[in-house]
Amino acid sequence: MSGGGLLVAGTTSDAGKSVVTAGICRWLVRRGVKVAPFKGQNMSLNSFVTREGAEIGRAQAMQAQAARVEPTALMNPVLLKPGSDRSSQVVLMGRPVGELSARGYHGGRQKTLFEPVMACLEELRGTYDAVICEGAGSPAEINLRRTDIVNMGIARAARLPVLVVGDIDRGGVFAQFFGTTALLAPEDQELIAGYLVNKFRGDVSLLEPGLEMLHGLTGRRTFGVLPYAHGLGIDEEDGLRVSLRGTVRESVVAPPVGEDVLRVAVCAVPLMSNFTDVDALAAEPGVIVRFVDRPEELADADLVIVPGTRGTVRALEWLRERGLAGALARRAAEGRPVLGICGGFQVLGEHIDDEVESRAGAVPGLGLLPVRVRFAAEKTLARPSGEALGRPVEGYEIHHGVAEVLGGEPFLDGCRVGAVWGTHWHGSLESDGFRREFLRAVAAASGRRFVPAPDTSFADLREAQLDRLGDLIEEHADTDALLRLIEGGAPSGLPFIPPGAPDFPGAPAAGTPGAAQ
Repeated sequence: MSGGGLLVAGTTSDAGKSVVTAGICRWLVRRGVKVAPFKGQNMSLNSFVTREGAEIGRAQAMQAQAARVEPTALMNPVLLKPGSDRSSQVVLMGRPVGELSARGYHGGRQKTLFEPVMACLEELRGTYDAVICEGAGSPAEINLRRTDIVNMGIARAARLPVLVVGDIDRGGVFAQFFGTTALLAPEDQELIAGYLVNKFRGDVSLLEPGLEMLHGLTGRRTFGVLPYAHGLGIDEEDGLRVSLRGTVRESVVAPPVGEDVLRVAVCAVPLMSNFTDVDALAAEPGVIVRFVDRPEELADADLVIVPGTRGTVRALEWLRERGLAGALARRAAEGRPVLGICGGFQVLGEHIDDEVESRAGAVPGLGLLPVRVRFAAEKTLARPSGEALGRPVEGYEIHHGVAEVLGGEPFLDGCRVGAVWGTHWHGSLESDGFRREFLRAVAAASGRRFVPAPDTSFADLREAQLDRLGDLIEEHADTDALLRLIEGGAPSGLPFIPPGAPDFPGAPAAGTPGAAQ
């Protein structure tokens, strides 16, 4: 195989594109195929820092792990990080290049990004045997087609076959498949190779008549029916049903090793980012993680986490409005554990000076840690490593706030005062030895007879979950047909499904490889 490719599109957001893309990557690499993931444009507050110091979506980092390759900025050249309902920070090739409104982005800036997005895709296709691309939202968002750089825009320019994924658990999947195809221009329809049903429960034989009728109506086959799988444990974009805590929320909680469980409450702050930080805690037997937004929900928590956020000042206001700020202060006074991560660390400090993110200027923090934060125009992107609690630990940093630590006991790049801990490091709890020592300290401060499991390996759990995704593809999809699709492109002669959508001036002509918009 040389330079093959596939675009995994979806009938809706959260149809399972990230999961299917990861599963195909893991299935291919187990067959000996050198494969890479790609998403031209991602909108997410869950991001990751690559080894070269570039910020990309966590979903693409997870897919790279599924493909057993090192994630790079090439795999997600454009990342949008929402700062409000109407604006986002634009991250290009791993570095922020400005803040734009949705109208400003779709009105012009997005189209200028088409060339660098295509350059990244072509570089990957020249390096790998196959590139599995993930779309965004739906390819039938006809109001955005003119400036599309993530769905049919790149599919047509790169002549990629498109596999459309539909979530049957939501209902209406046949209408979604048919309607998605019928709303595309004829030149785009030529690339819609077929469909993949996701999250099916029950007897597949009962579904087969519908799949046959869909084939008759569209001339396109269904490449597989994936069963509903609980707790897949992977990083998608922004849904709270993702990552390893899904295993805790959807299945039987593993019994604790000691006599007690440990309850962790995560404050569901606005614009919450990198909430995957708690996944490693949720993977521990006997640790129960839940998201909370009321002060009374902190009462029985052994540990409260204030997570990262794209809006530190807004999160601080929200904590005060909800009464959570007072509850956190009472916990600190009583010596009950609190952990602040990144933006959560910043709100625990004494003072915030923000002329960058919120432009609120000087704002008093919660005063639980001796820290003063000043927001810098340049974002810190780093992959630090070190030692804490006598154990090696690694993490990654993504923040504009620069913390001046004025006291307390050193803790990673932050500090600890009593049972209140703060750090900018995301991902530190994935370091197994450090996580166990931290949980021991939390249990001791909480008076819980909780004992961390001695053999929980977060990396091994993640690998096992990625193998599950590969198994889903291998066992429930027509892999021979998928290989032919990836190698040879969309079948010729696929019928047009009316009414279609009008094409637009300047669109690349059908059959023109690499044509730009």
